[in-house]
Amino acid sequence: MKTILVLFYSHQGATAKMANLLARGIESVSNTQAKIRTVPEISATCEATTDRIPSSGFPYVELDDLRHCDALALGSPTRFGNMAAPLKYFLEKTSAEWLSGTLVDKPAAVFTSTSSLHGGQEATLLSMMIPLLHHGMIICGLPYTESDLLTTISGGTPYGASHVAGADNRNTISKEEKRLCIALGKRLAKLAQ
Repeated sequence: MKTILVLFYSHQGATAKMANLLARGIESVSNTQAKIRTVPEISATCEATTDRIPSSGFPYVELDDLRHCDALALGSPTRFGNMAAPLKYFLEKTSAEWLSGTLVDKPAAVFTSTSSLHGGQEATLLSMMIPLLHHGMIICGLPYTESDLLTTISGGTPYGASHVAGADNRNTISKEEKRLCIALGKRLAKLAQ
């Protein structure tokens, strides 16, 4: 059984919904399971974080989750064309895994949610790829054989799945965005096989 780690940070909930859709795609491939994890908020108070165990939702990621996964899907809302600080904070604590080659040759994919259509989706996806490339991971995106890439008027890029949540976070995930999330999860699972 292959385990695909779906690691995300979500502030308003859209990225969490996308994580569930990727997991659905992952688990549609035989002999694969999705392990969904999140990261805690970080505090402006030096080194203070939220409780070690979340009161609700998905468990927080542990470094062991990286060691025991066969592939990784990484998701974050867009923050000025970059991943959100809590996810970056976690990744910056993976030096030992980088030195030991924990993630070398494992497939990876990225996904994001933005407030506006031109809110930095592709820049965020590319910024999330950089630490994964440093870890020696093999990045997979969405090929244009996914016809929704040609017709979507909301999210969806060849770099990874994306969603336009709207300034008030009220946009539901469109049918194209859903299909692209599921397709990305499925592709990642197949590559892990």
